[in-house]
Amino acid sequence: MKIHEYQAKQLFAQYGVPVPEGYAAFSVPEAMAAADKLPGPVWVVKAQIHAGGRGLGGGVKVCKSKEEVRERSQQILGMMLKTHQTGPEGQLVRRLYIEGGADIKRELYLGMLLDRDVGKIVVMASTEGGMNIEDVAHNTPELISKVWIDPSVGVQAFQGRALAFKLGMTGKTVNAFVKTLNSLYELYMAKDCSLVEINPLVVQGDGSVIALDGKVNFDDNAMYRHPDIMAFRDLDEEDPREIEASKYDLNYVHLDGNVGCLVNGAGLAMATMDILKHYGSEPANFLDVGGGATAEKVTAAFKIILSDKRVHAIFVNIFGGIMKCDTIAEGVVTAAKEVGLDRPLVVRLEGTNVELGKQILRDSGLPILTGNDMKDGAQKAVEAAKQYAAAHA
Repeated sequence: MKIHEYQAKQLFAQYGVPVPEGYAAFSVPEAMAAADKLPGPVWVVKAQIHAGGRGLGGGVKVCKSKEEVRERSQQILGMMLKTHQTGPEGQLVRRLYIEGGADIKRELYLGMLLDRDVGKIVVMASTEGGMNIEDVAHNTPELISKVWIDPSVGVQAFQGRALAFKLGMTGKTVNAFVKTLNSLYELYMAKDCSLVEINPLVVQGDGSVIALDGKVNFDDNAMYRHPDIMAFRDLDEEDPREIEASKYDLNYVHLDGNVGCLVNGAGLAMATMDILKHYGSEPANFLDVGGGATAEKVTAAFKIILSDKRVHAIFVNIFGGIMKCDTIAEGVVTAAKEVGLDRPLVVRLEGTNVELGKQILRDSGLPILTGNDMKDGAQKAVEAAKQYAAAHA
């Protein structure tokens, strides 16, 4: 689960991470009211979307007057902001964050996430704050310093000091950095975060540090413990198909391809996407119905796939262990009849009750293609998608 920058900064302030004063705004009048609360002489108007690269896309503007705040707010609010994380279609800006300026002396990067290879929290810091950290890692990895925190003992003061020295900090800035790191770690653990990031973490003229930006992601599986975090959820920033899938406990991720996938098991789902790419198509989604899905869940999954008009064919790839093939077949047939099957459908079934499942498909009267195995099914799905695209060009 993701939240907006201004919400992340609310959490930062709650846990003792210093942040500039700022206020969220949903309209131009609210933006002006926010600017009136800030002393100036510099204000920053920031688009609030769940994507990075907002500044490069024109979604962050520094203003030297309140009239400029008004002009920039009018420009940004309602724009389709395009960044490297939104895709070519962009993301509609529905919220702004009006923030006071900062005395920027240096810009640094600070982030933490779980390193699954070692079972510890890895803290990453870099002198290249304000830049895309992925680019820094790729082009100049030597500029990223790392320490690993054992959750059984927590962050140690010497680890924070070691990072501070590597970043070239001296004097009071070292202590300010260590305190900020401790606060971030406390937030990370307390709220079941999957990522906490400050980019940039600014060293100000007086030697203090302040979080000029903030990004916090959470473990979806732990959100039942945090109703306060769930209250931050912005459904406008999420794919409606993913929202619908969550109602049925389906693991669905929207992708940009043209072959819809309905699979049981995450490993098989990954392999299915790989084999589709191998034979020349791109998957339109990751969708794992799980091992214990009911016919109702399968029906819901099928409807979600069909709601995506970019899907030119559907590939149902099932290996029935706990999940029975007849349950999948019943769900597919029910959904196809309810919504109207208007695109090619390829089904490959194997495992528990496979013959019964195939019989259900044959008796349905629907134009369903069957795959003898995974390879055959993928090839048929790719070819069917090409034919559908050609016919509807």
